[in-house]
Amino acid sequence: MTGTPRLAEPPLDVWCAGIIVADFICEPIEKLPAAGALVMTPGISWAIGGCASNVAADLARLGLRSAVVGRVGADPAGNFVRESLRTAGVDTSRVLATPGHQTSATLVVNVRGEDRRFIHTFGANAAFTGEELAADLLPRAKVLYLGGLFLMPGLTGERVTRLFQAARQAGLITVLDVVIPDPRGTWPVLQQVLPFVDVFLPNHDEGELITGLSDPVAQARQFRGAGAGTVVITCGRDGSVLLADDQLWRGGIYPVEYVDGTGSGDAFAAGYISGLLEGCPATECLLRGSALGASCVRQPGATTGVFRREELDAWLQTHVLPLERPAAERVEQSSRRE
Repeated sequence: MTGTPRLAEPPLDVWCAGIIVADFICEPIEKLPAAGALVMTPGISWAIGGCASNVAADLARLGLRSAVVGRVGADPAGNFVRESLRTAGVDTSRVLATPGHQTSATLVVNVRGEDRRFIHTFGANAAFTGEELAADLLPRAKVLYLGGLFLMPGLTGERVTRLFQAARQAGLITVLDVVIPDPRGTWPVLQQVLPFVDVFLPNHDEGELITGLSDPVAQARQFRGAGAGTVVITCGRDGSVLLADDQLWRGGIYPVEYVDGTGSGDAFAAGYISGLLEGCPATECLLRGSALGASCVRQPGATTGVFRREELDAWLQTHVLPLERPAAERVEQSSRRE
């Protein structure tokens, strides 16, 4: 007598692996309080956060099929994260409860006219190793996005390399993002991992911490020299730098009212990935990423203000992103860190 056959799991567009966070976000305050003082904010929200969660939720808003791979605590915050992701249309079957760990959490402090401040605890993300995504599950999707490398102590360079090698062998596009609490030891890990990365998406500050270089073009060249296929350095209000094959592009920004930058880099990643899935050239992926990132900063929270697909399409039809390829700059594909 045979058992009931197991139903095939539905196909996906993107595996979003990495950090999962419960964010506590204050709406902008006028100034930081002095010791013992109190300031008022219009609101404090509890929202999903972390690269993997944010990118997956943003992709779902674009009508794409995403799944999160990561760890939460066996606690109310973990339940909140899972339910929030399910409500957003994200597959949470690989979001694993981890006894003995709280759900990772971040206090996000917004001061009007200043960049955000963060207070973070690793929580269950400290137990993430990448082995939560078995090789036989990889072919369900077309893209593997890993977000938050260096913010998960258990995710070593060897483990990331094995995961990305397996993804490449399964025919997936590999996308990597980082978070840098301490730059020591990051470069040897990236030298090991970047040859298996199709798209690398650090921001300018992260690039400088890793390379010691202040020029985003020089950062991009160093990452390309280490083996990354395409490198995009996001530079906040200064736009972005894209280095792909023999093409160097400088992108501007879409002007919007800035309220809260939480999750804007993750929204950029989701927009860029949406272009990859449709086979768009790198510059079109850059436009999508820039538009989705701009939409994110208009409201407090990492995903609340992000465009849905119809909004993204309408925005791209009516707004122009400054984009230029500097004629005097030549791409040095063989440059490496000294």
